[in-house]
Amino acid sequence: MRRIAAALACLTLSVSGALAAPAPAASPPSQVSDPAASALTLGRAVADWQLRHMDGKFDYVQTHRPGTQNPRGWIQGAFYVGLAAFAERTGDTGYAQALRAHGVEQDWGLGKRPLHADDHVIAQSWIWLNLRDRDPAQIAPVKARFDAILADPPHADLKFIDGTEDQPCQARWCWSDALFMAPPTWTALSAATHDPRYAAYGDREFWASTDYLLDKGESLYFRDSRYFDRRDDQGRKIFWSRGNGWAYAGIVNILKTLPADHPDRPRYVALFRKMSARLVSLQKPDGYWSVSLLAPEHSPPETSGTGFFVYGLAWGVNQGLLKDPKYVRSARLGWSALVNAVASDGKLGWVQQVGYAPDHVEAGDTQLYGSGAFLLAASEVSRSRF
Repeated sequence: MRRIAAALACLTLSVSGALAAPAPAASPPSQVSDPAASALTLGRAVADWQLRHMDGKFDYVQTHRPGTQNPRGWIQGAFYVGLAAFAERTGDTGYAQALRAHGVEQDWGLGKRPLHADDHVIAQSWIWLNLRDRDPAQIAPVKARFDAILADPPHADLKFIDGTEDQPCQARWCWSDALFMAPPTWTALSAATHDPRYAAYGDREFWASTDYLLDKGESLYFRDSRYFDRRDDQGRKIFWSRGNGWAYAGIVNILKTLPADHPDRPRYVALFRKMSARLVSLQKPDGYWSVSLLAPEHSPPETSGTGFFVYGLAWGVNQGLLKDPKYVRSARLGWSALVNAVASDGKLGWVQQVGYAPDHVEAGDTQLYGSGAFLLAASEVSRSRF
């Protein structure tokens, strides 16, 4: 942590006095007059708050604190993915150095589970740095890990087993969260190494998971196979907001590094557009998405799913993939909702805690992956001319 602390010393805190304390948004939020400018200001505020609170204690986290403390795990990994995107957008060398310091402290390593997607996401930050630093040491561990997988690929069934903590199917990508954690890492490694084998494996496994988990009629992902037949108290299917946010943002991050001439690129774009259209139709009047996407009633604000959705929508608008004005309106409304969830010190609130299904959320709840989603959204909203 000493190297990260040194890196943070060079960061300049730029929290605007206009930041609001997190508050419920039962009615449509007032529209931010200049979303691009607010995204840069608030992105810095959230990034700086989170970096100041990487002391290893994480006593502000309500649940899953040991997992939060894991410097190579998915919780920190998701934050660093967002920080890398924001560092690229701003060109801020302090943020890049914070990422670099973390990588040096961790010897550019991955988590302990060789096949588990959650232990691969941290490598997305190492690959991002390698594309700039050209230091082979930064990607040597992920190359070694992925080469071993290519030499002996898993063939597990994708079905979740209820009541089992260690799921055999998690040798592959049998839950929607994994589509953020792993496939973009494989695609990015091909971009860094010019070795198409990694992207080919990621592509094959992504579509195996999508064919299994995606509800074709709803254009939404079930979190895992346990939810295929589950219904809420009104008989509706259960589509978890953040679970779909992971998958949606994962598709964007694949497309960012997938070659333009890749034969499956049109297939990813088609899926992205279908999900975008469905998500816009499910946005609540207050700008947020419900924790259970088909159950908007009595749902508090929630910023991790909303952050991922705003990120994808803004990216799609910026790339010219989402041309209908409804996508600009949705991204603007979602960004205004996210703005309302940032406290005056830069802490992001209303983040549903670690879980695998829709759950309770309160104004003071925060988590690193929520900050990561916010930074991804800020990186794209700041490029927009909404």
